[in-house]
Amino acid sequence: MLRPEDIDSKRMMVFIKNSKGGKDRYTLLGNSQLQDLRTYFKKERPKEYLFEGAQGGPYSATSVSAVVKKNATRIGLNIRLTPHMLRHSFATHLLEAGVDLRYIQTLLGHSSSKTTEIYTHVAIKQLTRIENLLD
Repeated sequence: MLRPEDIDSKRMMVFIKNSKGGKDRYTLLGNSQLQDLRTYFKKERPKEYLFEGAQGGPYSATSVSAVVKKNATRIGLNIRLTPHMLRHSFATHLLEAGVDLRYIQTLLGHSSSKTTEIYTHVAIKQLTRIENLLD
């Protein structure tokens, strides 16, 4: 349930309050996402929450899932996309880009590094695709 004040454009971070497990955390904000948020904010003028439902109040988890699914279809993805899959992709891309697992753990809000280590199996798959220059 993001509020406009949760967007920190100076530090390019988003403060996520009371996420899974009741934890607070910061995550990254990209330049293009910031521009999209500014455009959205000027057009929609949300009152309390950054993304508000038709009756006011925050978007429900079901509504968020519907938006993700609709946009996946709109861009031609022929898979059943979920918000959790986007989170998983974010973590995997960070890992593949060489970001330290401890930073990823912090961004995802994991209490245990064991939870974050689940993402390493995807990165290991990538290692098998590397051409062995020693051969």
